[in-house]
Amino acid sequence: MNKSVIFFIIIFLMSGSVLAEKIRFSTSATNPPFESFDGHNQLSGFDIDLAKALCKRMQAECTFTNLAFDSLIPALKFRKSDAVIASLDITPERSKQVTFSDYYYENSATVVSKKGLYRSFSDFRGKRIGVENGSTHQKYLQDKYPEIKTVPYDSYLSAFTDLNNGRTEAVFGDTAAVHEYLKTNPQLGTVIQKVTDPDYFGAGLGIAVNPGNQTLIFKINKALREIKHDGTYKKIIEKWVPEQDINN
Repeated sequence: MNKSVIFFIIIFLMSGSVLAEKIRFSTSATNPPFESFDGHNQLSGFDIDLAKALCKRMQAECTFTNLAFDSLIPALKFRKSDAVIASLDITPERSKQVTFSDYYYENSATVVSKKGLYRSFSDFRGKRIGVENGSTHQKYLQDKYPEIKTVPYDSYLSAFTDLNNGRTEAVFGDTAAVHEYLKTNPQLGTVIQKVTDPDYFGAGLGIAVNPGNQTLIFKINKALREIKHDGTYKKIIEKWVPEQDINN
C-alpha cells in the first residue's frame, strides 16, 4: 500500500478519537448506592456506572464533577456541565428549568428513625427530620407538614450522623439510599415506606440537560433504550440495587 495512503488512514483514525464528543456530567457523591466515593476516592455507584454505559454506547468521552446537590442545576444553567446524573426526580418544577431524559429508575421516598418510636408523619409534629438540602424530600415536608421541623444537610451521611447522635428524630430520603444506611445501622428502622407523591417525586429519576439541548437528550434516550435492550442496564441494577424490579 502506498505510504501516503497509510499516512492518511492513520490521520483519519486519530481524528476520530480527537473529535469524539465530550460530555461533562456533574453529580453529588453523597447518595450511595447511586453515587459516592469508594475506598480509592473514585466516584462509584449506580448512576456512575449508568452514565459510563451510556457514554460507551454514544461513543462519547465523559467526565464527572462532584458538586453539592443544590449546586447541580445552577451549574447546568451556567453551562459548567452538560448533564446532571444525581438521583434527580423528574418533577414539573424542575422541568421548568431543565430538560429531562426518559426516566431510568422508578423512585420512592422513605422515613427512617430509631426503632419503635414513631409510626406516621403525624407522630413527628414539632420534631426534627433531616433531609438533603435542595431535595424534593425537603420541599415535600415543608409543603405537606409545616409542623415538622426540616433540617437540611449536604449529605445523607451528615443527616444519619445527627440522627444517631440524637440531634434529629428521623431522616427522609430516597428509599434505596436510606436502605443503604440501614445495613450498617441496625438500631434504625423504616417508619414510613415508599412515599410516591407524583407532584413531588415525579415520574422517576432522570438525567438533566440544558433546556433546548435536544441533540444530547435524543442521544441519551436512544442509548438508554439500547442498554435496556441488550442487558447492560439489568446488570447495573443487579449490581447496585438488586431488590429493585428490573422492569424499570
